[in-house]
Order: sequence, then C-alpha cells, then structure tokens
Amino acid sequence: MHITTDFFPGAIGQIIQMHGTHYAKHWGFTSYFEAKVAHQIAKFTLDKQDTDLILIAQDDQGVAVSLILDLHDPESGTRGAHLRWFICADRCRGTGMGRKLMTEAVAHAESHTNGKIWLRTFAGLEPALHLYCSFGFVLHAEQEGDVWGTVVKEQEYHRAGSN
Repeated sequence: MHITTDFFPGAIGQIIQMHGTHYAKHWGFTSYFEAKVAHQIAKFTLDKQDTDLILIAQDDQGVAVSLILDLHDPESGTRGAHLRWFICADRCRGTGMGRKLMTEAVAHAESHTNGKIWLRTFAGLEPALHLYCSFGFVLHAEQEGDVWGTVVKEQEYHRAGSN
C-alpha cells in the first residue's frame, strides 16, 4: 500500500464513488449524498492550501483509504481543522490503515492547530466512532437531521488537542 499526500488523476472521482456506493449500500443514502460529496470535495480541491493535509492510501485496485484535513474551512471557526472524506474501502477495513492515516492527521493538527480537530458524522458508525474516540474526540452535539439527504442522528465530534 502506497500513501500519497495529494490527489492523483482519478483519485477525487474514486473517493466520491466510494462514499456514494458505501453509504447507499449500508445506509440507504441517495445520489443527493454523492452529489454533495462531489460538490464539497471539488470546492476543497480548488481552494486547498499548502497546510491542508491530503492522505490517500492506494493499492493495485486504486484508492483504498482517504482522509482530508481541511485547515481552512470557513465553517471551522475556533474548532480547528475539519476532518473530511475519511473512508476505507471494504478490502482495507480492519487492516490498521485507517489508524495509520488518523495518526498522521493528528500529528499534522498538533503542528498547525494545537491538535484541535472536528468532524461531522452520524450515529451507528461504531468502528469509526471507536477510532475517533481513541484519538481523543468527544461528542459535542447531536440532533436528528437530513444534511446528507437522509434522516439520521447527526453528530459533531471535537478533539481538544494540546491546549
């Protein structure tokens, strides 16, 4: 498995497809969600800055794991870096690759935001939530909503970092 720190040709499309197919299969999300991911990741890509972090693990089948740490999301305010588009292909679940990328992301945040990171997710993603909590993320807010085009219990987690 090879880890890159920038998008390579086809990577953005693969990340969007991974999100679209995974969340449709396991959570009933519609093409609305896939389009939202496409819109947001395209905007990030066009606006990304040198201190943002892109981590993509790839194997002979393409993108295996992605994790983006957006340090310039205008929505972040004082919450620090925004952890986005973190997903593991089914073939990589349980291999430790997600933990490896998360370790790199936390180290990057320690250098740039005093370790402050936040993310949005939803209830029921137990393996991901277990990983987030093991890195010091705590539930900050929870409410039922449909920001992803499907009604779920939306959650926001924060990592306080070293301050």
